[in-house]
Amino acid sequence: MEGARPAGGVARAGAFGVRVRSSVARACAALCLAFAALAVRASSDPLTGLLAAPGGAGLGVATRFESSPYRGGGTRYDLVPLYLYEGKRIYLHAYRFGLKLVDRPDERIEAFLAHRFEGFPYDRIPPSLAGMTARQPELDFGLGYERRGNWGALWAEWLHDATNTSDGNELRLGYNYAWRNGRVLIRPQFMLALRSARLNDYYYGVRADEATATRPAYMPGGGVNAQVALYASYDLTARSRLLAGATLTRWSEGVRRSPIVDDRTQASGLLGWMYDFSPREEPWPERTPLVFKVEYGRSTDCNLVAIMRLGCTSTRTLDNTRIAGFEIGRPFVRRLHGWPLDFVGYLGLVRHDENGLQQNAWQLDAYIKAYYYGFPWSDRVRTRLGFGAGLSYAQRIPYVEARDQERRGRNTSRLLNYLDPSIDVSLGDLLRVRSLRETYFGFGVSHRSGIFGTSQLLGNVNGGSNYIYSYVETSF
Repeated sequence: MEGARPAGGVARAGAFGVRVRSSVARACAALCLAFAALAVRASSDPLTGLLAAPGGAGLGVATRFESSPYRGGGTRYDLVPLYLYEGKRIYLHAYRFGLKLVDRPDERIEAFLAHRFEGFPYDRIPPSLAGMTARQPELDFGLGYERRGNWGALWAEWLHDATNTSDGNELRLGYNYAWRNGRVLIRPQFMLALRSARLNDYYYGVRADEATATRPAYMPGGGVNAQVALYASYDLTARSRLLAGATLTRWSEGVRRSPIVDDRTQASGLLGWMYDFSPREEPWPERTPLVFKVEYGRSTDCNLVAIMRLGCTSTRTLDNTRIAGFEIGRPFVRRLHGWPLDFVGYLGLVRHDENGLQQNAWQLDAYIKAYYYGFPWSDRVRTRLGFGAGLSYAQRIPYVEARDQERRGRNTSRLLNYLDPSIDVSLGDLLRVRSLRETYFGFGVSHRSGIFGTSQLLGNVNGGSNYIYSYVETSF
């Protein structure tokens, strides 16, 4: 087979890897010293700079597509929900969460967690990978440093597998330059990625127990990838914009010669849309009323749509699992465009009571919620319909999810999409107590799902769980 090596290929790849690692180490040292002299920050994220102002937030959706690096893998598509927040010290860019250690106009230092979009196809396994143990995406911990000026930005970031998947490392060095022409923002970028042997061997190597007559054992070793990219956005309105991106990646020689990899330049792209909730004229005020919410609920076998149209509301289940938690929120937008429509960002912590079926565990939710209250009777009893969307991370897969997915033969994921529809009324209006007008009682649904198996970020999960809960929410 073209690109495959005979039995001695592993040893030769090892020697090649030693030479590569030695040259990589020298290159690293020289480039790091040069970048240190310039004082550099992490900026490989294509979603950086999309929000108009600090403290802003955005929602949207994008489709990633790429020519698979695996032989016979074809073109892969991936749906990415865009949940964006840019705070003074923290940020969320869909698949990347970061802490700004230093953030000045000319430089930034940060620590972050980022999803790595690598791994075997989940829906259609090509013949080149048949019989091999699946290679899974990983979550990387990273440190980044960038130096910016009117000439553009030089940046470097170091990443390490935080999930014991590959145990690999990667050092990225790059340059980009952004300019705006009317409604169009364009940002070309160049990057070198210095990848460790463990990282390449995990995703693109063939272990001895996976070798066949046409697929010899092979380990690519460390190497250097080169990538050029072009990212752009177009302002449809003051807040709504289209997003696009295209990249070309030339993999290191060791990877390209793997028997499971196509020896060619890999192309990928992104198309998306987002809505920016950021203030248009001045930053969000440092002090805004905080929202505090407590909730309690039970699992249900009803699906989300049936619950929302009140076609199914039963919480009588055999497992009888429950949730209890609290959330802290911050208003982003009040009366958007003068409409009776508010947007609030929430961070919630939920405890799962698994009724002895498995160990209890925690769940962390982060989402943005829209509230509509323009009903004819709202001047007498304010009534709100809410719908939230964001991300949910479970310390342990909830029992009801694990049970249902096992029945269907589907996979699970700790990180899933989160939806939160609700309805509530003002207790102050009901009790005629003015001081309680911003205190609400209502019902909602805590919904975790993987968007029908279309998102690698969410583990390609098709399915999830629902809990119907009651709550009290107030502002202070």
